[in-house]
This record gives sequence, C-alpha cells and structure tokens, in this order.
Amino acid sequence: MELTRSEMEIMDVLWETGEPLSRADLLAHTEEKTWKDSSVHILLNSLLQKGAIREAGLVKRGKTFGRVFAPTMSREEYFANTIFSHRHKPEPVGLFKALLKRKEVTQEDRKQLLELVQKEIR
Repeated sequence: MELTRSEMEIMDVLWETGEPLSRADLLAHTEEKTWKDSSVHILLNSLLQKGAIREAGLVKRGKTFGRVFAPTMSREEYFANTIFSHRHKPEPVGLFKALLKRKEVTQEDRKQLLELVQKEIR
C-alpha cells in the first residue's frame, strides 16, 4: 500500500499519539496545516479504503457522535511492508546489513536487534 504525503501526515499523528482520534482531534493535532474539515474527511476515507486505518469506535462531541480512527499497523510494519511490496525487493540480509551501518542505529539498537534475532532463531 502506498500512501500520499498528506495521508502519511495523518498516519504520523495517529502513530505518535498512540490512541484513536476523531476527525476533530486530527485537525487539532495538525494546526500548522491549513486543512479543511472536508480535506481530512477525504484523507480518512482514502486511508480506510487502503486498509491503513480502521474505525475504532465513537466519541460524543456535544450533541453528536463522531467516529474515531486507529492505525491497522505500526509505523515499522508499514515501512517493512512498503519495502517488501516494491517491485525490486531487496535481499533481506543485505537490507539488514545496510540498516546496521546507518549512523542513526545506536549500539543499544544493535544489541536489541541481536537479542531479537537470537530469540527468533531458537
């Protein structure tokens, strides 16, 4: 599944808050954007159709009820799916090696990854 830049901005808010949000909540979290309510509505419907989010319930706002939305996968799962759904799939060992060489990966990250790999092969 490929997401547009605007869809990714909605997903980032959902991932960062870690809780289901309504359309009004999303508008409040994206104040720096000048999105209209209708634009967020369109983005949410697109994300629902793509399976990136799900309806997670209803919330009462004044006299009306609104839907709240939650991601169907973590940010990490999304990026892993994106990498491996690409037509030119990377070789997993080479990809893992390249990721480990990145300066953003700390020694603590490497230690946790080693523990995870050891746990998975047992």
